[in-house]
Amino acid sequence: MLEVQPKDARAYFILPQAPEEAGYYVYGTPGGGAAQFAHPRMMTLILAVEREWATIDDRKFGVGNISIANGVKFDHASHLKGLEVDIRPMRKDGHHAPVTYHDDAYDLDATETLINIFHAYACGKLKIFFNDSRISAVSPLRKHDNHFHVQFG
Repeated sequence: MLEVQPKDARAYFILPQAPEEAGYYVYGTPGGGAAQFAHPRMMTLILAVEREWATIDDRKFGVGNISIANGVKFDHASHLKGLEVDIRPMRKDGHHAPVTYHDDAYDLDATETLINIFHAYACGKLKIFFNDSRISAVSPLRKHDNHFHVQFG
């Protein structure tokens, strides 16, 4: 039987929790997808980026917090509308673990490629916050050394 992803009162579905063939893995708090309810625009963007990424790289990228069900406020000042997502930078070793842009395991080229794919597939204006100033398509924001924040704006 086909499993249908849970949805909230806004009719936002939870991001599929990293199917085996997916080009992404999931992380975030609270876990189990509880903070991964996405607006249809964001869901479409993540899945389009995932498909493109999977054609160019065998490593998976990490998808973190999006939104709690029904837009309930949690430990973020943002992430209420389902139009924002946190993504981990790429690691050279492919491990599904945090990395900052200061670490030896950080893969600048792959992270920049992933960010460029997000920009290319966005339908509308997209803002990406990340503190690696070597990537021109991002803006700095406090506490964004270990993930980049993608939002429709």
